[in-house]
Amino acid sequence: MITREEHRAAQEYAATQLAAAGVVLGGEERELIEVADFGLRELRTTGLMLLVYVNTDRYCAKELVLYPRQICPEHRHPPFEGTPGKEETFRCRRGSVELWVGGERIPLQPGEQFTIPPDTLHWFQAGDDGAVVSEFSSTSRDDLDVFTDPRIVRAPRVET
Repeated sequence: MITREEHRAAQEYAATQLAAAGVVLGGEERELIEVADFGLRELRTTGLMLLVYVNTDRYCAKELVLYPRQICPEHRHPPFEGTPGKEETFRCRRGSVELWVGGERIPLQPGEQFTIPPDTLHWFQAGDDGAVVSEFSSTSRDDLDVFTDPRIVRAPRVET
């Protein structure tokens, strides 16, 4: 759980980083930026901010924003409803990000991308200047993600 102040600051940071990457937010998108601390209460080191553009039964597109050196913890996207699980392509837009896929380190700079196969263990970490990453994938079912750390809660919670 994060405080309202942390949530608001993270949304503002994400909006600023998206603008710096040339992403123009429309309408109420700033308020739709999801802030995920994974229930660990250490958002600046473990978590991320997400803006989902579309998520249908066929495809998904979103922006991921990370604070400097912030980590999205190790997880996989398992098969569901007859699918092999989510396949996702990460394209670095700003800053840098290191993906760790099946134990292999894959560094990405702006303009570089990598596709992660379905049901593959992976995690990622922003570089010293943070990161903006566009994600293109098959259907996203965040509620089905399997994290290796049993303490992780995927659905974000903000103090009232």
